[in-house]
Amino acid sequence: MPSTRRVILGHVMSGVCTKMNRTKKLPSDIMQTPLNRCLSTFDITLLGIGNMVGAGVYVLTGIVAKDIAGPGIVLSFIIAAMVSMLAALCYAEFGCRVPRAGSAYIYTYVSIGEFWAFIIGWNIILEHMLGAASVARAWSGYVDSMMDGFIANVTMSVTGEMHEQLLSKYPDFLAFFVCLAYTLALSTGVKTTAILNGILTTVNIGVVLMVISIGLWHANPRNWSASEGGFLPYGFVGVISGAASCFYAFVGFDSIATSSEEILPSTSIPLATILSLCIVTIIYVLVSAALTLMVPYTQINPIASLPSAFGSIDIPWAKYAISIGALCGMSTTLLGSLFSLPRCMYAMASDGLLFSCFEKINARTQVPILNLIVSGFCSALLALIFDLEKLVEFMSIGTLLAYTIVSASVIILRYRPPSVEETITYAPDDTPDEDDSSQSSIASVSATSEMIEIALAGKLRPQYRWLHPLVGRCDPGSAVSVAVFLYVVTSAAVCLQFEVYWAHLYKGDWLSLITYGVLVFFMVACLVVITAHHQNCRTSELQFKVPFVPLIPALSILFNIELMVHLSVLTWLRLLVWLIIGMLVYFFYGIHHSKEGTLGTSYSMLLTTNDTNKSYWSATAKTTINRMMEKVMRKSDDKTAIVDADDDET
Repeated sequence: MPSTRRVILGHVMSGVCTKMNRTKKLPSDIMQTPLNRCLSTFDITLLGIGNMVGAGVYVLTGIVAKDIAGPGIVLSFIIAAMVSMLAALCYAEFGCRVPRAGSAYIYTYVSIGEFWAFIIGWNIILEHMLGAASVARAWSGYVDSMMDGFIANVTMSVTGEMHEQLLSKYPDFLAFFVCLAYTLALSTGVKTTAILNGILTTVNIGVVLMVISIGLWHANPRNWSASEGGFLPYGFVGVISGAASCFYAFVGFDSIATSSEEILPSTSIPLATILSLCIVTIIYVLVSAALTLMVPYTQINPIASLPSAFGSIDIPWAKYAISIGALCGMSTTLLGSLFSLPRCMYAMASDGLLFSCFEKINARTQVPILNLIVSGFCSALLALIFDLEKLVEFMSIGTLLAYTIVSASVIILRYRPPSVEETITYAPDDTPDEDDSSQSSIASVSATSEMIEIALAGKLRPQYRWLHPLVGRCDPGSAVSVAVFLYVVTSAAVCLQFEVYWAHLYKGDWLSLITYGVLVFFMVACLVVITAHHQNCRTSELQFKVPFVPLIPALSILFNIELMVHLSVLTWLRLLVWLIIGMLVYFFYGIHHSKEGTLGTSYSMLLTTNDTNKSYWSATAKTTINRMMEKVMRKSDDKTAIVDADDDET
């Protein structure tokens, strides 16, 4: 009997690692989808702007300016925008590579593996659910403040107060019904949603432009002078702390990537991502400048900063326009969260990692209705019972984790060799004979050069041969994947060291300085190992790609981890509980129903686990390249370059 149990256990556990690390194989026609591809560049640009310009303008600006950075909030927003741009560039490249719904989930599935993709997708679900609930709660709170707390007082008189520490003071029924109302609006179809979002975003931007123009007209430069505390009353440390808070104002550009499967041209994704982020940065910088120039930062009302500021310069009517803009801005942010959430669930269900009922699309509206109902109700329930502060803090960790994984995925895919099918397809079927024209010969030389570059992908560059004893035995691309993993781990150690032992570092403690120096050295060493390998030249076909790889994605990883380290221990514990629930779903359902399991593993798994396919890859690639090189060498004057490439073990 014990031997039988061992056999059964061995059968169950066999290949678990292989299943967890299998990557998604994309369909040949990547643009085919049951969703409605009808969104234009203008539509998704407004979607990105609307998802970012919400409560941040009307709430966050006053809080950071009053208590954290002072007028230096202008620099805080610029720094936060630069950090966000690093992640946005990575999302933009993946949007061109993989124009499918799911955002960071699908990107991770294609590049790293199924297990980490599920983790990211599971966190994205939580992120958007909490995002929708927090905005609904802010929407309700703003309306209640306009009515001098009438709604809160009536609710508490009827239901009483909730004394549980983790819950809010009273159940917010207005936030609950606001969530349900916008869920109903989204169920009418994606084009209707785009029109509604466009109207609300246009009104919001109009109000913001009014705030900027009137605010700068009444600007008083004395409010930035030394007599009022100067431009940096809290020092540069305050600017950095303010940037950490302002970073969350830019969370929302990933809604563009989430809608990839409903965008008509895939080139719209990078354009809309970068354009929306630049517009939002300009808006935040000008609004914060106008606010701190209208009134001294010490007199800013953090709860209603803009209405109070306009009241101080005798323009009381502006508060009504600002209230309309605030409600429109929060509505677009709520729409963005409720729009992205069901599509992430749809992407995971389509791959078999979530229950199959979530992959059904309504035939009339071409929207995942069941996903929308479930996600909308859950968001409304969270908005009903939880406090805004707890929702916002918990939301940020999932976002930062997704940004980190996407940035790492860009590096891994950039150095991964192409599949066998891609290599054979890319090779020309025949090479021109001796009597062919010179133009055909030049084309053949060019094709051969690109074939050689493809074969070199993931291998060491000649000038880094001194690293061969360290990484020479690794499969192409494997050394880069390991280096990326070590870089992430080392970055986490550096950020923790900086956070916990900052006082020792500041005082010049030798042990802390040596430890910090060793960690930084390992980070740089990982980047050197990555740079020492050939990139996949097939990325030149992308309509957009991240420049300066691996530097920009590596900086994005470092900054995102630094922000995660600042989160409280309680937030990490809540994430752990959510991940445990997710692990139960994955190991009891997802891993067994994954469609990649029925279709077979993708090329990346075959390349690393199947010796037969390794042999086939090696023999086919070498035969193709050698055949082409023999013919081209007879006609090309540049024989030396090809011989050198052959010497480099192409």
